[in-house]
Amino acid sequence: MSAVAFRVDELAERFGLALRGDPAQRIEGVATLEQAGPGQLGFLANPRYRSQLALTRAGAIVLRAAEADAWPGACLIADDPYVAFARIAALFERAPAAAPGVHASAVVAPGAHVSAAASVGPFCVIEDGAVVENGAILGPHCVVGRDCRVGAQSRLVARVTLVQDVTLGRRVLIHPGAVLGADGFGLAFDRGGADHGAWIKVPQLGGVRIGDDCEIGANTTIDRGALGDTVLEHDVRLDNQIQIAHNVTIGAHTALAGCAAVAGSARIGRYCLIGGAAGILGHLSIADRVTVTAMSLVTHSIREAGEYSSGTPIQPNRQWRRNAARFKHLDELARRLDAAEKETKS
Repeated sequence: MSAVAFRVDELAERFGLALRGDPAQRIEGVATLEQAGPGQLGFLANPRYRSQLALTRAGAIVLRAAEADAWPGACLIADDPYVAFARIAALFERAPAAAPGVHASAVVAPGAHVSAAASVGPFCVIEDGAVVENGAILGPHCVVGRDCRVGAQSRLVARVTLVQDVTLGRRVLIHPGAVLGADGFGLAFDRGGADHGAWIKVPQLGGVRIGDDCEIGANTTIDRGALGDTVLEHDVRLDNQIQIAHNVTIGAHTALAGCAAVAGSARIGRYCLIGGAAGILGHLSIADRVTVTAMSLVTHSIREAGEYSSGTPIQPNRQWRRNAARFKHLDELARRLDAAEKETKS
């Protein structure tokens, strides 16, 4: 249990929620309905879990008004229980202890500027021209490359690399292993070279700009721009192991799930949701408030808000093999159908 505790009526007042039941019920932590104990707060956001109300041992529950009558104990009523639960749960989060100062094993170049109120952990490297602002936290083995800036109250958890010309806004959270500002995959093929041609590397001269309140998952990569910058606007959320190529722009409040990949110069609008392992081809534009479901491949620009999907749903292997064998006949069948329709009309 956390050392922090709140009465239910305190939580209701703080977050503007209606309260039913015992106002003095103490909450010392949060949990799922299935795992919650008497001193913990649970939540019911998905009606499929309504049956768990009869079995939970939670001290209080966040739920919608429509479910409140099914729970005899203390409850907080919210239009969106999951959002309310997330805000309450933040009260019990254990913030990292990071005293201001630079660890003795860190290497800070003479031309770098590190705020006295920043925390630089063991074995960090901060190169010339880099700036680490007030209240920023650099965990162990982070690298802040040349001309990079870490905004105020931002946190690089561990082994984060900012290669070059990366600017982080305020309160940016970057999880272990992420790499920002590496060269984009810019190549030109010279067909006149020896041995039937050779690849020529296109210099990557841009940077990366990350807006305030963004979160970047573990082992995610964001390439620097070829000429202009790769840009994440305010409050963009990236899951783990995502690839963002050079000169991509992602609009504010958009979220991408794990293993998604966005090719160069694509533009994604605001308030979009990109599912896990989805792919977006280069130089495409996606409108605001678009949802792309998991494993989809976006091959053309999307001009209108809505939900979009592609791909073949999973099925038994023998059935899939039969269908796959028929794919090559689809064009032939379509032509025969067109011909039959024309003959019928004539």
